[in-house]
Amino acid sequence: MHETFETVKVQVRFSIHHFIESKSIKVVYETIVVRTLPEKGCRRKATVTKPNTDDTITTSSTTTNLPSEFLAFTSPQLLPLGYNTNFDSDQIHPPVGHPCTLFPDYLHHYMSYKINGSCPDDELLAQKLLLKGCEPLPRRRCRPASPPKFVEPFPLPLSLWSTPSDNSVVWTAYSCKSYSCLINRNRNQKGFDDCKDCFDLDGREKTRWVIANSDGGLDFSIDEVLGKKKPGTVRIGLDIGGGSGTFAVRMRERNVTIVTTSMNLNGPFNSFIASRGVVPLYLSISQRLPFFDNTLDIVHSMHVLSNWIPTTLLHFSLFDIYRVLRPGGLFWLDHFFCVGEQLEEVYVPLIDSIGFNKVKWVVGRKLDRGPELREMYLSALLEKPLKRSW
Repeated sequence: MHETFETVKVQVRFSIHHFIESKSIKVVYETIVVRTLPEKGCRRKATVTKPNTDDTITTSSTTTNLPSEFLAFTSPQLLPLGYNTNFDSDQIHPPVGHPCTLFPDYLHHYMSYKINGSCPDDELLAQKLLLKGCEPLPRRRCRPASPPKFVEPFPLPLSLWSTPSDNSVVWTAYSCKSYSCLINRNRNQKGFDDCKDCFDLDGREKTRWVIANSDGGLDFSIDEVLGKKKPGTVRIGLDIGGGSGTFAVRMRERNVTIVTTSMNLNGPFNSFIASRGVVPLYLSISQRLPFFDNTLDIVHSMHVLSNWIPTTLLHFSLFDIYRVLRPGGLFWLDHFFCVGEQLEEVYVPLIDSIGFNKVKWVVGRKLDRGPELREMYLSALLEKPLKRSW
Protein backbone atom coordinates (compact mmCIF):
# COMPACT_ATOMS: atom_id res chain seq x y z
CA MET A 1 0.00 0.00 0.00
CA HIS A 2 1.44 3.33 -1.05
CA GLU A 3 2.09 5.60 1.93
CA THR A 4 2.19 9.35 1.57
CA PHE A 5 3.21 12.25 3.72
CA GLU A 6 0.86 15.15 4.16
CA THR A 7 2.38 18.61 4.20
CA VAL A 8 0.54 21.13 6.29
CA LYS A 9 1.28 24.65 7.42
CA VAL A 10 0.89 25.36 11.09
CA GLN A 11 0.86 28.83 12.54
CA VAL A 12 2.52 28.75 15.94
CA ARG A 13 2.17 31.46 18.54
CA PHE A 14 5.16 31.97 20.81
CA SER A 15 4.71 33.96 24.01
CA ILE A 16 8.32 34.70 24.79
CA HIS A 17 8.19 37.39 27.42
CA HIS A 18 5.50 37.58 30.04
CA PHE A 19 4.53 40.90 31.61
CA ILE A 20 7.75 42.80 32.18
CA GLU A 21 8.47 46.44 32.96
CA SER A 22 6.63 47.67 29.90
CA LYS A 23 3.64 45.56 31.03
CA SER A 24 3.34 44.14 27.54
CA ILE A 25 3.66 40.69 26.11
CA LYS A 26 5.87 40.14 23.12
CA VAL A 27 4.10 37.76 20.76
CA VAL A 28 5.60 36.43 17.57
CA TYR A 29 3.93 34.47 14.83
CA GLU A 30 5.85 32.14 12.62
CA THR A 31 4.85 29.71 9.89
CA ILE A 32 6.43 26.29 10.13
CA VAL A 33 6.21 23.52 7.57
CA VAL A 34 5.38 20.19 9.18
CA ARG A 35 5.45 16.86 7.39
CA THR A 36 3.19 14.37 9.14
CA LEU A 37 3.43 10.60 9.13
CA PRO A 38 0.56 8.37 7.97
CA GLU A 39 -2.23 7.94 10.52
CA LYS A 40 -1.43 4.30 11.30
CA GLY A 41 2.18 5.09 12.10
CA CYS A 42 5.27 4.46 10.09
CA ARG A 43 8.89 3.87 11.05
CA ARG A 44 10.12 5.24 7.78
CA LYS A 45 12.65 8.03 8.13
CA ALA A 46 10.81 11.31 8.39
CA THR A 47 11.47 14.01 5.82
CA VAL A 48 12.37 17.43 7.10
CA THR A 49 13.24 20.55 5.19
CA LYS A 50 17.04 20.86 5.24
CA PRO A 51 18.17 23.64 7.57
CA ASN A 52 20.33 26.51 6.45
CA THR A 53 23.26 25.70 8.73
CA ASP A 54 24.78 22.41 9.90
CA ASP A 55 22.22 20.16 11.64
CA THR A 56 20.12 22.75 13.44
CA ILE A 57 16.52 23.56 12.58
CA THR A 58 16.61 27.32 12.69
CA THR A 59 13.86 29.78 13.49
CA SER A 60 13.28 33.16 11.97
CA SER A 61 15.69 35.87 13.09
CA THR A 62 12.64 37.89 14.07
CA THR A 63 11.33 35.20 16.39
CA THR A 64 12.76 36.53 19.63
CA ASN A 65 15.32 38.82 21.18
CA LEU A 66 16.93 35.83 22.85
CA PRO A 67 20.70 35.21 22.66
CA SER A 68 21.85 33.47 19.50
CA GLU A 69 23.71 30.82 21.51
CA PHE A 70 20.57 30.10 23.52
CA LEU A 71 18.64 29.55 20.29
CA ALA A 72 21.49 27.48 18.85
CA PHE A 73 21.30 25.12 21.83
CA THR A 74 17.53 24.95 22.34
CA SER A 75 16.48 24.68 18.69
CA PRO A 76 15.55 21.17 17.53
CA GLN A 77 18.65 19.27 16.39
CA LEU A 78 18.35 16.87 13.45
CA LEU A 79 19.65 13.36 14.11
CA PRO A 80 22.41 12.65 11.56
CA LEU A 81 21.07 9.13 10.88
CA GLY A 82 17.47 10.23 10.60
CA TYR A 83 14.44 8.82 12.38
CA ASN A 84 15.26 6.94 15.60
CA THR A 85 12.74 4.58 17.16
CA ASN A 86 13.98 5.31 20.70
CA PHE A 87 13.25 9.01 20.29
CA ASP A 88 10.24 8.35 18.04
CA SER A 89 11.55 11.29 16.06
CA ASP A 90 14.28 12.47 13.74
CA GLN A 91 15.08 15.36 16.09
CA ILE A 92 16.41 16.05 19.57
CA HIS A 93 15.00 18.92 21.60
CA PRO A 94 17.70 19.94 24.14
CA PRO A 95 16.04 20.84 27.46
CA VAL A 96 16.26 24.00 29.55
CA GLY A 97 14.10 25.34 32.34
CA HIS A 98 11.04 27.00 30.81
CA PRO A 99 11.38 30.21 32.92
CA CYS A 100 14.78 30.96 31.31
CA THR A 101 13.21 33.38 28.83
CA LEU A 102 11.44 35.31 31.60
CA PHE A 103 14.78 36.83 32.61
CA PRO A 104 16.26 38.08 29.32
CA ASP A 105 18.92 40.32 30.87
CA TYR A 106 20.37 37.49 32.96
CA LEU A 107 20.08 35.10 30.02
CA HIS A 108 21.86 37.48 27.63
CA HIS A 109 24.75 37.90 30.05
CA TYR A 110 24.97 34.16 30.67
CA MET A 111 24.92 33.21 26.98
CA SER A 112 27.33 35.94 25.82
CA TYR A 113 30.78 34.47 25.19
CA LYS A 114 33.19 33.56 22.41
CA ILE A 115 32.48 30.08 21.05
CA ASN A 116 35.42 27.73 21.78
CA GLY A 117 36.86 30.39 24.09
CA SER A 118 36.64 31.14 27.80
CA CYS A 119 33.35 31.48 29.66
CA PRO A 120 32.87 34.66 31.68
CA ASP A 121 33.55 34.34 35.41
CA ASP A 122 29.83 34.48 36.21
CA GLU A 123 29.04 31.83 38.83
CA LEU A 124 26.89 34.20 40.88
CA LEU A 125 24.84 35.25 37.84
CA ALA A 126 24.41 31.63 36.74
CA GLN A 127 23.19 30.57 40.18
CA LYS A 128 20.70 33.44 40.32
CA LEU A 129 19.34 32.41 36.93
CA LEU A 130 19.11 28.78 38.04
CA LEU A 131 17.30 29.65 41.28
CA LYS A 132 14.80 31.74 39.32
CA GLY A 133 13.75 28.53 37.57
CA CYS A 134 16.13 28.38 34.60
CA GLU A 135 17.05 24.81 35.51
CA PRO A 136 18.69 23.06 33.91
CA LEU A 137 20.76 25.95 32.67
CA PRO A 138 21.46 25.91 28.94
CA ARG A 139 24.74 24.34 27.93
CA ARG A 140 27.51 26.61 26.71
CA ARG A 141 30.35 26.19 24.22
CA CYS A 142 33.11 27.72 26.31
CA ARG A 143 35.59 26.73 29.02
CA PRO A 144 34.70 27.72 32.61
CA ALA A 145 36.92 29.80 34.86
CA SER A 146 39.34 27.70 36.89
CA PRO A 147 41.88 28.44 39.63
CA PRO A 148 45.11 29.80 38.09
CA LYS A 149 47.32 27.66 40.37
CA PHE A 150 45.11 24.64 41.00
CA VAL A 151 46.31 22.27 43.71
CA GLU A 152 45.24 18.63 43.54
CA PRO A 153 43.10 17.31 46.43
CA PHE A 154 44.44 15.23 49.29
CA PRO A 155 44.29 11.47 48.68
CA LEU A 156 41.62 9.33 50.30
CA PRO A 157 41.00 8.79 53.18
CA LEU A 158 42.95 11.89 54.29
CA SER A 159 40.73 14.12 52.14
CA LEU A 160 37.56 13.21 54.05
CA TRP A 161 38.46 15.37 57.04
CA SER A 162 41.01 17.80 55.59
CA THR A 163 40.44 21.40 54.55
CA PRO A 164 41.49 21.70 50.90
CA SER A 165 43.86 24.28 49.46
CA ASP A 166 42.55 27.77 48.72
CA ASN A 167 43.92 27.26 45.21
CA SER A 168 41.25 24.66 44.49
CA VAL A 169 38.50 27.30 44.21
CA VAL A 170 37.57 30.32 42.09
CA TRP A 171 36.58 32.77 44.85
CA THR A 172 35.03 35.56 42.79
CA ALA A 173 31.41 34.81 43.72
CA TYR A 174 31.92 34.71 47.50
CA SER A 175 32.47 37.32 50.20
CA CYS A 176 35.14 35.12 51.77
CA LYS A 177 38.28 34.63 49.67
CA SER A 178 39.82 31.75 51.62
CA TYR A 179 38.84 28.67 53.60
CA SER A 180 40.25 30.28 56.73
CA CYS A 181 37.69 33.06 56.36
CA LEU A 182 34.88 30.52 55.89
CA ILE A 183 35.95 28.47 58.89
CA ASN A 184 35.98 31.52 61.15
CA ARG A 185 32.93 33.35 59.82
CA ASN A 186 30.61 31.88 62.45
CA ARG A 187 32.71 33.68 65.06
CA ASN A 188 33.74 36.79 63.14
CA GLN A 189 30.91 37.58 60.74
CA LYS A 190 27.60 39.19 61.62
CA GLY A 191 24.44 38.40 59.71
CA PHE A 192 23.08 35.21 58.20
CA ASP A 193 24.78 32.85 55.79
CA ASP A 194 23.55 29.44 54.79
CA CYS A 195 25.31 26.65 56.72
CA LYS A 196 27.54 29.22 58.34
CA ASP A 197 29.68 26.78 60.34
CA CYS A 198 29.74 23.90 57.85
CA PHE A 199 33.31 24.47 56.64
CA ASP A 200 34.78 24.04 60.14
CA LEU A 201 35.57 20.33 60.10
CA ASP A 202 36.90 20.48 63.66
CA GLY A 203 33.68 22.05 64.97
CA ARG A 204 30.11 20.73 64.98
CA GLU A 205 30.70 18.80 61.75
CA LYS A 206 32.87 16.38 63.69
CA THR A 207 29.96 15.11 65.80
CA ARG A 208 26.99 15.35 63.42
CA TRP A 209 25.00 12.08 63.15
CA VAL A 210 27.43 10.32 65.49
CA ILE A 211 25.57 10.69 68.81
CA ALA A 212 21.93 9.60 69.06
CA ASN A 213 19.14 11.11 71.16
CA SER A 214 20.73 14.53 71.67
CA ASP A 215 18.70 17.72 71.13
CA GLY A 216 15.66 16.22 72.84
CA GLY A 217 15.74 13.10 70.71
CA LEU A 218 15.65 15.02 67.40
CA ASP A 219 19.19 13.96 66.50
CA PHE A 220 19.22 10.42 65.10
CA SER A 221 22.58 8.75 64.58
CA ILE A 222 23.63 7.11 61.33
CA ASP A 223 24.32 3.82 63.11
CA GLU A 224 20.84 3.88 64.65
CA VAL A 225 19.23 4.45 61.25
CA LEU A 226 21.32 1.83 59.45
CA GLY A 227 20.42 -0.59 62.25
CA LYS A 228 16.79 -0.51 61.09
CA LYS A 229 17.80 -2.51 58.01
CA LYS A 230 19.69 -5.75 57.44
CA PRO A 231 23.47 -5.16 57.37
CA GLY A 232 24.72 -4.18 53.93
CA THR A 233 21.30 -3.47 52.41
CA VAL A 234 21.63 0.32 52.62
CA ARG A 235 24.25 0.87 49.90
CA ILE A 236 23.40 3.98 47.86
CA GLY A 237 21.48 7.15 48.53
CA LEU A 238 21.01 10.90 48.33
CA ASP A 239 21.47 13.80 50.74
CA ILE A 240 19.31 16.80 49.75
CA GLY A 241 20.90 20.12 50.65
CA GLY A 242 23.88 18.43 52.25
CA GLY A 243 25.95 21.51 53.09
CA SER A 244 29.64 20.61 53.08
CA GLY A 245 29.11 16.87 52.54
CA THR A 246 29.64 15.55 56.07
CA PHE A 247 26.64 13.21 55.93
CA ALA A 248 28.06 11.63 52.76
CA VAL A 249 31.48 11.34 54.40
CA ARG A 250 30.07 9.62 57.49
CA MET A 251 28.13 7.22 55.29
CA ARG A 252 31.20 6.52 53.15
CA GLU A 253 33.01 5.48 56.32
CA ARG A 254 30.27 2.85 56.59
CA ASN A 255 30.58 1.75 52.93
CA VAL A 256 27.46 3.62 51.81
CA THR A 257 27.69 5.82 48.69
CA ILE A 258 25.80 9.11 49.00
CA VAL A 259 25.38 11.81 46.36
CA THR A 260 24.96 15.29 47.90
CA THR A 261 22.90 18.09 46.37
CA SER A 262 24.01 21.59 47.25
CA MET A 263 23.94 25.14 45.97
CA ASN A 264 26.85 27.57 46.37
CA LEU A 265 25.15 30.15 48.59
CA ASN A 266 28.04 32.49 49.42
CA GLY A 267 30.43 29.58 49.72
CA PRO A 268 32.08 26.97 47.44
CA PHE A 269 30.02 24.08 48.77
CA ASN A 270 30.23 21.92 45.64
CA SER A 271 33.99 22.37 45.33
CA PHE A 272 34.44 21.58 49.02
CA ILE A 273 32.31 18.44 48.82
CA ALA A 274 34.29 17.20 45.81
CA SER A 275 37.61 17.99 47.51
CA ARG A 276 36.59 15.76 50.41
CA GLY A 277 36.18 12.84 47.99
CA VAL A 278 32.39 12.52 47.81
CA VAL A 279 30.07 13.41 44.94
CA PRO A 280 28.34 16.83 44.72
CA LEU A 281 25.25 17.45 42.62
CA TYR A 282 24.54 21.10 41.74
CA LEU A 283 20.77 20.93 41.95
CA SER A 284 18.04 23.10 43.46
CA ILE A 285 15.04 21.92 45.45
CA SER A 286 12.78 22.65 42.46
CA GLN A 287 14.43 20.20 40.06
CA ARG A 288 13.20 16.65 39.48
CA LEU A 289 15.64 14.21 41.04
CA PRO A 290 17.87 12.70 38.31
CA PHE A 291 17.40 9.09 39.40
CA PHE A 292 15.23 6.32 38.03
CA ASP A 293 12.21 5.01 39.95
CA ASN A 294 12.72 2.57 42.84
CA THR A 295 16.53 2.71 42.89
CA LEU A 296 17.88 4.39 46.05
CA ASP A 297 18.19 2.78 49.48
CA ILE A 298 18.07 6.01 51.49
CA VAL A 299 17.30 9.72 51.07
CA HIS A 300 18.26 12.20 53.80
CA SER A 301 17.59 15.91 54.18
CA MET A 302 18.43 18.17 57.11
CA HIS A 303 16.88 21.65 57.51
CA VAL A 304 16.37 22.20 53.75
CA LEU A 305 12.92 20.63 53.52
CA SER A 306 10.95 23.01 55.76
CA ASN A 307 8.14 25.53 55.80
CA TRP A 308 9.98 28.04 53.59
CA ILE A 309 9.07 25.86 50.58
CA PRO A 310 5.65 26.54 49.01
CA THR A 311 3.31 23.75 50.08
CA THR A 312 2.51 22.51 46.58
CA LEU A 313 6.18 22.38 45.61
CA LEU A 314 6.95 20.52 48.84
CA HIS A 315 4.21 18.01 48.01
CA PHE A 316 5.79 17.39 44.59
CA SER A 317 9.24 17.11 46.20
CA LEU A 318 8.14 14.49 48.73
CA PHE A 319 6.48 12.41 46.03
CA ASP A 320 9.71 12.65 44.00
CA ILE A 321 11.64 11.30 46.99
CA TYR A 322 9.10 8.48 47.29
CA ARG A 323 9.54 7.79 43.57
CA VAL A 324 13.32 7.32 43.66
CA LEU A 325 13.36 5.20 46.83
CA ARG A 326 13.18 1.46 46.33
CA PRO A 327 10.45 -0.45 48.18
CA GLY A 328 11.71 -0.71 51.74
CA GLY A 329 13.93 2.34 51.24
CA LEU A 330 14.31 4.92 54.02
CA PHE A 331 13.53 8.65 53.99
CA TRP A 332 15.28 10.42 56.86
CA LEU A 333 13.58 13.79 57.37
CA ASP A 334 16.01 15.57 59.68
CA HIS A 335 14.94 18.70 61.62
CA PHE A 336 11.97 19.80 59.50
CA PHE A 337 11.17 23.35 60.69
CA CYS A 338 7.67 24.80 61.12
CA VAL A 339 5.73 27.12 63.44
CA GLY A 340 2.70 26.72 65.73
CA GLU A 341 -0.21 24.79 64.27
CA GLN A 342 1.50 24.31 60.90
CA LEU A 343 2.73 20.85 61.83
CA GLU A 344 -0.65 19.33 62.69
CA GLU A 345 -2.75 21.36 60.26
CA VAL A 346 -0.51 21.33 57.18
CA TYR A 347 2.54 19.11 57.30
CA VAL A 348 1.37 15.96 59.07
CA PRO A 349 -1.53 15.51 56.58
CA LEU A 350 0.82 16.33 53.70
CA ILE A 351 3.44 13.78 54.78
CA ASP A 352 0.76 11.16 55.50
CA SER A 353 -0.62 11.59 51.97
CA ILE A 354 2.62 10.35 50.39
CA GLY A 355 2.22 6.79 51.67
CA PHE A 356 5.31 6.23 53.84
CA ASN A 357 5.32 3.98 56.88
CA LYS A 358 6.48 5.73 60.07
CA VAL A 359 9.52 4.04 61.63
CA LYS A 360 10.40 6.87 64.03
CA TRP A 361 8.69 10.23 64.61
CA VAL A 362 9.98 12.87 67.06
CA VAL A 363 8.60 16.40 67.52
CA GLY A 364 10.46 18.96 69.61
CA ARG A 365 10.35 22.67 70.34
CA LYS A 366 13.00 25.01 68.97
CA LEU A 367 13.66 27.35 71.89
CA ASP A 368 16.89 29.16 71.02
CA ARG A 369 15.02 32.30 69.89
CA GLY A 370 12.40 32.17 72.64
CA PRO A 371 9.30 30.03 73.35
CA GLU A 372 6.93 32.82 72.28
CA LEU A 373 7.80 32.16 68.61
CA ARG A 374 6.35 28.62 68.92
CA GLU A 375 8.96 27.19 66.58
CA MET A 376 9.03 23.42 66.09
CA TYR A 377 11.24 20.70 64.65
CA LEU A 378 10.19 17.32 63.31
CA SER A 379 12.68 14.51 62.82
CA ALA A 380 11.26 11.39 61.22
CA LEU A 381 12.43 8.12 59.75
CA LEU A 382 9.99 6.96 57.09
CA GLU A 383 9.93 3.80 55.01
CA LYS A 384 8.58 3.21 51.54
CA PRO A 385 6.28 0.16 51.80
CA LEU A 386 7.56 -3.12 50.40
CA LYS A 387 4.09 -3.69 48.98
CA ARG A 388 1.17 -1.51 47.84
CA SER A 389 3.60 1.21 46.73
CA TRP A 390 1.11 2.27 44.03
